Amino acid sequence: MSSMDLEKLKMTGAGRAIAVLTSGGDAQGMNAAVRAVTRMGIYVGAKVYLIHEGYQGLVDGGDNIKLAHWHSVTNIIQLGGTVIGSARCKAFPTREGRLAAAFNLVKRGITNLCVCGGDGSLTGANIFRNEWSGLLAELVQKGRITDTLAKQHDHLNIVGLVGSIDNDFCGTDMTIGADSALHRIMEIIDAIMTTAQSHQRTFVLEVMGRHCGYLALVSALASGADWLFIPEAPPQDGWEDRMCTRLEGSRIKGSRLNIIIVAEGAIDRNGKPISSNYIKDLVVERLGYDTRVTVLGHVQRGGTPSAFDRILSSKLGVEAVVALLEATPDTPACVIGLSGNQPVRLPLMECVEMTKLVQKAMNEKRFDEAIKLRGGSFENNWNIYKLLSLQKPAQSQSNFSLAILNVGAPAAGMNAAVRSAVRVALSYGHKVYAVSDGFQGLADGAVFEMEWHTVAGWTGQGGSLLGTKRTLPSKHMEKIVDTITKFNISALLVVGGFEGYEGVLQLFEARGRYDELCIPMCVIPATISNNVPGTDFSLGADTAVNAAMEGCDKIKQSATGTKRRVFVVETMGGYCGYLATSTGIAVGADAAYIYENPFSIHDLKTNVEHLAEKMKKDIQRGLVLRNEKCHEYYTTDFIHKLYSSEGKGIFDCRVNVLGHLQQGGAPSPFDRNYGTKLGVKAIQWISERLTENFRQGRVFANSPETACVLGLNRKVISFIPVTELKAMTDFEHRMPKVQWWFNLRQMLKMLAKYQTSFCEYVPGEIEHVTRRSLSIDSGF
Repeated sequence: MSSMDLEKLKMTGAGRAIAVLTSGGDAQGMNAAVRAVTRMGIYVGAKVYLIHEGYQGLVDGGDNIKLAHWHSVTNIIQLGGTVIGSARCKAFPTREGRLAAAFNLVKRGITNLCVCGGDGSLTGANIFRNEWSGLLAELVQKGRITDTLAKQHDHLNIVGLVGSIDNDFCGTDMTIGADSALHRIMEIIDAIMTTAQSHQRTFVLEVMGRHCGYLALVSALASGADWLFIPEAPPQDGWEDRMCTRLEGSRIKGSRLNIIIVAEGAIDRNGKPISSNYIKDLVVERLGYDTRVTVLGHVQRGGTPSAFDRILSSKLGVEAVVALLEATPDTPACVIGLSGNQPVRLPLMECVEMTKLVQKAMNEKRFDEAIKLRGGSFENNWNIYKLLSLQKPAQSQSNFSLAILNVGAPAAGMNAAVRSAVRVALSYGHKVYAVSDGFQGLADGAVFEMEWHTVAGWTGQGGSLLGTKRTLPSKHMEKIVDTITKFNISALLVVGGFEGYEGVLQLFEARGRYDELCIPMCVIPATISNNVPGTDFSLGADTAVNAAMEGCDKIKQSATGTKRRVFVVETMGGYCGYLATSTGIAVGADAAYIYENPFSIHDLKTNVEHLAEKMKKDIQRGLVLRNEKCHEYYTTDFIHKLYSSEGKGIFDCRVNVLGHLQQGGAPSPFDRNYGTKLGVKAIQWISERLTENFRQGRVFANSPETACVLGLNRKVISFIPVTELKAMTDFEHRMPKVQWWFNLRQMLKMLAKYQTSFCEYVPGEIEHVTRRSLSIDSGF
């Protein structure tokens, strides 16, 4: 089934009842999931019930199970935790508890259950589903329900959403809450680094993860920590000596601080716990460094959800409702997971079995296998962390030199990509040059050599430390060729936005005139606009969406006090509507105007009427986003005036232009991690091309395959020749002709209560979870 029709959906939804509950440990983003399930359920004509206090509320019944309406979930998307509560329940694992739960559901006519929680909560739901007919038979026998009622509701459908900050569930790329927990951890590490630097201290940071080292691993990768302890990879015996040598080595080379990250479940090879205090005492005793322990604790579960978690939860929540409506007694219970950027349906028990295998491997001390079972992405993170954390002398010098430059506007994550590229290139034995100010600097010969320690601490820095410009090479071709010859540059790595891609295309097209340009060239897409063809995500876009979202959260809050106010907020992005659309979903905007989705005065009028209707009832504020170049004549000012005039007497209107706030700030954990990985992949690719194209004492690379954009498509890393991308590019508006995120817009409209057609909606495929499916590098 490729797409669905709204009318058909509404017919399947009518007369159905769906209940949603959150269970187990809370995770940021659960509220966004509850909101999406509730609204999509109501949208398709079903009755939706909210079950408060998790399984305990399901067992107790009564007021814990409440019928929801559209406004029950208003203004909760930005809240952490879960507004419907979660509780550890002792009764549900017993037969009596499940009998009470079945009675509470069946007497309300509920036969569809959406559970958001960890693997324990989801396993419980599956047992409940398998026992359903037996439980109803027992209720009939005891005379608590009639035979007719039991026959009408003879089957229970369940769909799971994984809410867990540990990201420890096999089969899905990300669980709800993991990205937000990383945001909390990185905020704290950034703060601790400044104080550690002042006092030349060593900090031991303990993060959550009793059985899973995901949070510790990704935060170590994103912060460039000196040493890391995770349960899946206990250190070899004698690690104490090696760790102290490493810490001492970094101090000798000029570092003023050390960061050690420990997962709370860290163990040694014999399964004995390694505590943060033990590590601290060790460092003090052997090295005499001033050392402090910080245990992050429940901070990691708290706070507002990140943009990624809000959008993820909304996507998964909508898909969960569609999956419930399509479920039959024969379809196995499924979990909605994420594969790349698409929701997928995963058989629940396959995921749970695979997740248990990881723990089994760890218990039996098969640690290498445990890392593999965690999935390709986890293994990839672990290998890259090991590669970058310690300088290993290159086996031999390669005689190749490569130059790294930033092009276009600054984007968060550029520095992380430069850092990992420099370090990996040095470990290959290449000579590494950095270029200031993009192609302009390359023409002016602003080139300097980079060492391993030049890039220490770069990961967490926003903007571009090398300096960046929008200049294209076409005007300076002669001078660029002179610089390449002077420094004997054998490859170029460009970290930048649309200009970076366009620049490399110009250099490629000039190869016929200049032999010196027949060298491997790679573009790492880095722009907040996410408008580079050949990739789903550009570096810096995640940070920008988070910055815009934080701005809009504050704007929404100010409107709560004034009542009846509509804000028109302008976002950046050039002609590309990614930033406006993603921010719109993350903040629950009423509309997002973008260039790719043409709109007329008629549409603007509809939006104004929609808002006026909303204000007359009970919601007292509106938020409308507008991409900076979405329309030549309907400017932000025009839309503001139109809304002000049409809404007179009902609401007043204010304008906010977010501006360069979206470009700045520390990179988000995703951008640090993504930049780090792209830097590594780019240098591996460049090194292969250098060796392949080395003939008669020089590099000569003139095939289209040697000038590429490094992209992430769904979840596969690919190197696409710039010439191939030319046909897919709209150069006038500086963006790809087809963009994957465009079909998110129907979800944005639905969640804002517009009658929108879902005929474009593509339901999730069913994907099986096996050892093989886990080993595919899910990359990011």
